[in-house]
Amino acid sequence: MSSGYYLFISEYSNISDRYIFEEEIIKKEIVEDKKEIIQEKKEEVSSPNMKKNIDKEQFVKKKIEILQGDTFVSILKNLNIKQKKIYEIISKIEDYFDLKKIKTGEIINVFENNFGEIKKIEFFKNTETIISVVLDKEINLNIIKLTKNSFIESKEYTITESLFSDGIKNAVSSDILVKIISLFSFDLDFQRDIRIDTIVSVSYEIDEIIETGKLEYNDIKYASIIIDGKQLEYFKFITDDGYVDYFNREGKNVKKSILKTPLDGARISSNFGMRKHPISGFNKMHKGVDFAAPTGTPIYAGGNGIVEYVGRNGGYGKYIRIRHNNGYKTAYAHLSNYKKGISKGVRVNQGEVIGYVGSTGNSTGPHLHYEIIYQNKHINPLKLKLPSGKILEGKELEKFKKEYKIIYADHLSMLYE
Repeated sequence: MSSGYYLFISEYSNISDRYIFEEEIIKKEIVEDKKEIIQEKKEEVSSPNMKKNIDKEQFVKKKIEILQGDTFVSILKNLNIKQKKIYEIISKIEDYFDLKKIKTGEIINVFENNFGEIKKIEFFKNTETIISVVLDKEINLNIIKLTKNSFIESKEYTITESLFSDGIKNAVSSDILVKIISLFSFDLDFQRDIRIDTIVSVSYEIDEIIETGKLEYNDIKYASIIIDGKQLEYFKFITDDGYVDYFNREGKNVKKSILKTPLDGARISSNFGMRKHPISGFNKMHKGVDFAAPTGTPIYAGGNGIVEYVGRNGGYGKYIRIRHNNGYKTAYAHLSNYKKGISKGVRVNQGEVIGYVGSTGNSTGPHLHYEIIYQNKHINPLKLKLPSGKILEGKELEKFKKEYKIIYADHLSMLYE
């Protein structure tokens, strides 16, 4: 998302009630802090309250990329803003936004007048909201809400090479293609099962930010894969307990309740059971399975559940524990970082990214230590007999049947209109 911010801001103009800017990009190096700053063409800018005969003030717009190790305070210091004013700016912003949530790669816009004085600072709170800080005699903060238009798109195509490459050729977003693969991964081996002439049909939700033209691809509403005349299809449904999930026409869940392997492309580096601990040298029960993977590899939630713990946990380092239904819990240790938004009490869906592989705590290298706990006893994830996912019943099933018929009718209407 942070790379998307760069594009949002470069396309963004006429968003402030007070200033109007035309953009012409010129690269400029700032040597002292090694940041590449994009400097915009100087433009004549005037306040709506100014009389026409008063000279218009000119501004230069610069874009500062947040680098590894930067903080909002360090960036303001590098801009030679006085300590007292920095404190005032931070105080204003933190009434509305936690500055610790700004990530590496995101962009801060800075506006200077002819005398090199910074008159305004802007950055994205999220894809739909800009925080604008105006530095006059007093510091004023404006929250600018961008306009979002939501709609649904449907696509259908026949595979001649692969699900992914043919999807791209048929203008299906890579974000949606990854979600299709994830959705059907419990039923299909995409290396062996997919054949030429397989038909893929999908309907999905899109948000468009009007001012920037940015598209955000959200949940799949409906997906179908037909191989040799046999169809697999799933419909989005929000269950009575608040989870977004996918079910076939009979109300059976696409998912198993717990994943045995909560990350892609990893190899097992240490199995469940007694072992000689690689750091202490003592024989000790290893209560989970270790998956070796590069630092930063995404880690998925093993199942639908509530985040019960997130934070440092002794030798486990950065650690997450999720509480699932039916007495199950899953735990994830030695993470390098947590996914934005993951905190205690948050609901997560199976397959949702919750964190990233690392080597924090007592660790000899980057890997994920994964535990499955049933009724407070650790069990071997690789030997787990997975219970089936949720099956809808009663009024919940009736509600689902009504909704899936509407979803399917809308999908066909959009395909053939």
